[in-house]
Amino acid sequence: MSPGVTADWAIELAVLGKSYPVGWTGGRFHALRSVSLRLASGQVLGLLGPNGSGKSTTLKALAGLIVPTAGSCRILGHAAGSEAARALVGYLPEAPQFSPHLTGRGYLHFCAGLSSLAAAASAARVEQILGWCGLESAADRRLAGYSKGMRQRLGLAQAILHDPAVLLLDEPTSGLDPGGRLVFGRMIRDLAARGKTVVFSSHLVAQAGDWCDRLAILGQGRLLAEGTPMDLLGAPRSEVLRPTCLEELYLRQIDAAV
Repeated sequence: MSPGVTADWAIELAVLGKSYPVGWTGGRFHALRSVSLRLASGQVLGLLGPNGSGKSTTLKALAGLIVPTAGSCRILGHAAGSEAARALVGYLPEAPQFSPHLTGRGYLHFCAGLSSLAAAASAARVEQILGWCGLESAADRRLAGYSKGMRQRLGLAQAILHDPAVLLLDEPTSGLDPGGRLVFGRMIRDLAARGKTVVFSSHLVAQAGDWCDRLAILGQGRLLAEGTPMDLLGAPRSEVLRPTCLEELYLRQIDAAV
């Protein structure tokens, strides 16, 4: 289970910067430049921007996978990358890798061992998560036969398996069809309703206004705009996720053809 809350903010970035040396010239590439933002517990933040804007770098810094070169980032008051912060975080990378010979259930049992879940509780937790993400019927199939959408749901399942307070999801809907994106959006909203804090990145902006409590637009490593959907769009977030008119037509046609 997650350690107790120790701060008012679930996510806090303070003038966060990250740069890398470029070749032998002494120059540096600035992936992030003085990014500051805060997110309360139980909220969903969408990090939006084109490729190379700094979205993945921000998520990796929060996950403790890279060390900032300036500023700081904290998870519920703990420095990102510390043992306490890592215990609070579930992370889904942009391109999760799976051993094709494993089954969905076997993979989650393997992840439960890595997360140090108690043996007595891990089996029940794996079954609970398989049910929540809709993979019960495919739990004993080898991952080599999973579709893109099933692999993404399994990736989310491993991220929440140890019941973290904060979820960091890097491009979770990349490559998904409209139906898959709708399912994933509803899962994210469900996690927030259960009190989880969710930060996800995307360069597909159409659904983000409906998914998120707050939006942050990044460009060339800088925070260009940040606020609620009402602040930025002049309209509140939709309480019920629905497909667009074109997506609804698409889904009706696909269903009719099955």
